[in-house]
Amino acid sequence: MKLYKIETVQHVNTSIEECWDFFSSPKNLQTITLDNMSFEIQDFDEKRMYPGQIITYTLRPLLGIKISWVTEITASIENQYFIDVQRFGPYKLWHHKHFFETTENGVKMTDIVHYALPFGYLGRIMNKLVVEDKLKTIFNYRYNKIEELFNSKVKSQITETNKDLKPSAL
Repeated sequence: MKLYKIETVQHVNTSIEECWDFFSSPKNLQTITLDNMSFEIQDFDEKRMYPGQIITYTLRPLLGIKISWVTEITASIENQYFIDVQRFGPYKLWHHKHFFETTENGVKMTDIVHYALPFGYLGRIMNKLVVEDKLKTIFNYRYNKIEELFNSKVKSQITETNKDLKPSAL
């Protein structure tokens, strides 16, 4: 099994509490996911992330093909980190760590994803042809959306709008 790794770092101009409040809520996943992926949460218990929490959703990552994905939050310490792991979905392995660290100017967020694809050698080819670029696109979009939400002058307007959204609308 070939294991791949993606690591991103982003600085957010906000308090650790505000940053954690946003990212520890599964309902905000759609806000930072590409619109053309048709991301929809199917089920979660309306609580902030905690170890053992299950989140189910559907999305259309490639060619409009709808897939189901089930993740579990396996670890979480408030204002520090959480880890989500795919239980059912398109990957052979998906392990995503989210770290939050207070800095002089706000919060340093680090994401580390380890993933593997099914189908052995064919999975390696698919990673080179499609998956690697798609994941880069997804994380670039997420980076830009977080910049817009937290590091722009319109931050307060966007944040207030997002607080009013219901999970079913996301």
